[in-house]
Amino acid sequence: MEIYVVKQGDTLYKIAQKYNTTVDYIAETNELDKDLPLVVGQTIVIVNDRPSTYTVQANDTLYKIALKFGVPLTELSKANPNITNPLNLQVGTIINIPNQNENKREIEVNGYCFVNISDEVLDKTLPYLTYLSIFSYEILADGNIVNIAGDTRIIDKARASNVAPMMVITNIENNATFSSELAHQLLTNELAQANLIRNVVAKMQEKNYYGVDVDFEYLYPEDRELYNQFLSRLSIVIQPLGFILTTAVAPKISSNQEGLLYEAHDYAFHGKVSNHVIIMTYEWGYTYGPPMAVAPANQVSRVLDYAVTQIPSTKILMGMPNYGYDWNIPFVEGTAASTISNVGAVNLARRVGSFIQFDNLQKAPYFNYYTPNQEHQVWFDDARSTYARLKFVSDYNLGGVSYWTINQFFPQNWLVLKSMYNVKKVV
Repeated sequence: MEIYVVKQGDTLYKIAQKYNTTVDYIAETNELDKDLPLVVGQTIVIVNDRPSTYTVQANDTLYKIALKFGVPLTELSKANPNITNPLNLQVGTIINIPNQNENKREIEVNGYCFVNISDEVLDKTLPYLTYLSIFSYEILADGNIVNIAGDTRIIDKARASNVAPMMVITNIENNATFSSELAHQLLTNELAQANLIRNVVAKMQEKNYYGVDVDFEYLYPEDRELYNQFLSRLSIVIQPLGFILTTAVAPKISSNQEGLLYEAHDYAFHGKVSNHVIIMTYEWGYTYGPPMAVAPANQVSRVLDYAVTQIPSTKILMGMPNYGYDWNIPFVEGTAASTISNVGAVNLARRVGSFIQFDNLQKAPYFNYYTPNQEHQVWFDDARSTYARLKFVSDYNLGGVSYWTINQFFPQNWLVLKSMYNVKKVV
């Protein structure tokens, strides 16, 4: 896999010639419209699928063949033990090319989705997932839960694709916002917690869920220990029944980090009680904040530096956003940015005639454009920013990644992920 950044004057034909491939193949893999012009600064993922064998040509050596297919020479030698002289190959000899998938690390990939996800997007995404977390069942203060309609279709599709469906419970109130008070009422009432646990187990059994993801946010700091106790009670009940427990936590850089979003999330305890801990490493650039990358690589790495000291690294699923924002600039406090998809951002840059820039500190693309009387700045993800953060999985020996959300299909993300890792299947 190679990431190509479009330059002025580039066409798909020129890029295809450069990489000895076809326009159709590049357009198909990147889901590009061949009739639309490219955008300067846009990324193109070049997928180099290796054949299983190669026929030796004149002047070939094993070293040259290893370079040609991007295979380590030692691996190529192991795959061809009958070759006694790697510098003197006989023309016409069939060489075995090792399968690139055999040497890639296997990771776990979670994707959050809403029940309105289309069949088309779901079908294209499921091959890349280990878990599919369906958002969300809202809790009530008495431990009852608000049912969501439409999850059966998604669960059935997930199971058919060997993807484990996860039930998500949240302290969202009235389909609006996360409620600190709602969570507090539950966490201070052991009878309500017992009722919630019974309801969660019953729903997982009824709907054929694989486990539950607890996404309680904006908890009162004084509820930290009560939240830990609830998670412990939940784990003790569900794990002997064969269900797993995942928790979602805010992106912290220290144990004493202040703020309603952070204080009640005890990394060390979550690392002990949960099968996975999803760290929501996004929303630095957010709706009501100033323009910047949604998940700047330099900030994500600060979170991971701390997280791996508190949580077993292989339990961590690093959050990956699947969206960007369009801000008015100069930024005015209280104004809101508009959400934009990663594919939509490139299409917008094309329509307005902008060149895409890349911030090397945040490892993220952005561009500016104008509407009447207003300048805009758009930050989003491309293949480069995706690669930069996915590399953290290896750098920090993480268990994998978690996408928020998969409702919009971003083909380059999956091309990059597939080139770097194999996706573990647990069902």
